[in-house]
Amino acid sequence: PGLVEVSSRMPCHAMPTFYRRAPPIPTPVIAAKGDTFSRMGAAFDDAVPLWQRATWPVLQDRLRTKAIFDNVHNNIYVDPLSLRFIDTEQFQRLRDVKQLGLCYLVFPGAVHSRWEHSLGVYWLAGQAVHRLDQYQGSELGIERSDIMNVKLAGLLHDLGHGPFSHAFENEFLPRVLSPGVKWTHEHMSLSMADYIVDEHHIDIESGDLKRVKDMILASSNPQPSHAHSEKRFLFDIVANGRNGIDVDKFDYIERDCRACGLTCSFQFARLMENMRVVDNEICYRAKESRNVYQLFQTRADLFRTVYTHAKVKALEFMLADALVIANDFLKISDQLFDPADFWMLDDTILKVIETTNIPELEEARKLVIRMRRRELYQFCNEYVVPKEQLEHFQDVTAQDVACSQTKSGTNLREEDIVISNVKIDLTCGKDNPVNRYFYFTYSLENF
Repeated sequence: PGLVEVSSRMPCHAMPTFYRRAPPIPTPVIAAKGDTFSRMGAAFDDAVPLWQRATWPVLQDRLRTKAIFDNVHNNIYVDPLSLRFIDTEQFQRLRDVKQLGLCYLVFPGAVHSRWEHSLGVYWLAGQAVHRLDQYQGSELGIERSDIMNVKLAGLLHDLGHGPFSHAFENEFLPRVLSPGVKWTHEHMSLSMADYIVDEHHIDIESGDLKRVKDMILASSNPQPSHAHSEKRFLFDIVANGRNGIDVDKFDYIERDCRACGLTCSFQFARLMENMRVVDNEICYRAKESRNVYQLFQTRADLFRTVYTHAKVKALEFMLADALVIANDFLKISDQLFDPADFWMLDDTILKVIETTNIPELEEARKLVIRMRRRELYQFCNEYVVPKEQLEHFQDVTAQDVACSQTKSGTNLREEDIVISNVKIDLTCGKDNPVNRYFYFTYSLENF
């Protein structure tokens, strides 16, 4: 009748863990042979029910995937081929490239990277094409290779971003590249994809890789080649050059709003649930027109509130000045065109400049120290151009401002002034973006 109490000397929260230094052990694969399942040589001869056979391809795919938890989309399941790309040093570099560049110095939560955004676009691209296959699979003829190509395009579309993302491309590169030389992160993404395939011997058909690269460039080249015209709608999922509604925007708008503490009134899940293909183009249910408008309105709000914030722009100008000064010694511009060199560029270049003792980088280091100490370039003024004057309005230059000084005692030089000409609209100028895509309604639906 006595009560026996068992106690341990180890604290209740302690949890010893063990690791092995050897390479990982291959994961056993479950295979289906006829009406039997086999695992690691052990066969189960019981007949598999019809419902299990119907869902077996989906189950088999899930068993071969890796689950990664994302704070926006929860569990993201990555297939083996995509994992081959992810587990490379070239793709992992995106962990050190912030999605919003220097915005984290103004919005402390904006520390998310291109790595997680790429993973989010990969997931949404797969979800979008799976939904189309679910509702219109027999009509559209969507194949497994189509699904894989769309997912890979979402995964690899931002491989070519430089340090601090768009700040590098928009503020630094125009000052160091020779006139007439064009560089875009989209084309570098294509070069990086080829480089990863060759460097890591990834088994992917050349035709599939070409389709993936064409999908990445679809926003800048909305007219596909004749070879891709049969399933043109697939090229609208990741980078839509026809109306701008794509899963890339779905992810970065939701992710950036969360990181910066802004309200996102756009609901991408509703749009994805109500997309269909009509005449080889992705269309949306007519009732979602307001949601479509909110997509572009939220994007414009992000530009006004976050991306072009006065302090963010001041920091970007200082970063560009520091990189231009450091370029003579670090030869940053020499690494732009060879992916074998480019993948070594990331946000850590700022810390390299900040902590160096090399005399050639001293002036650049002082600028970075000013950024750290919040001794930023001073915002002076802004002018909002009326809509009716936009068509004939020319960009303002530092020379225009320097030559228009009227107050005595003021002596600003061109090199003292930095001008930012920003155009913020709903991606289609004066037009309403809602009018750029096609609607559909059900026959019994009352709009």
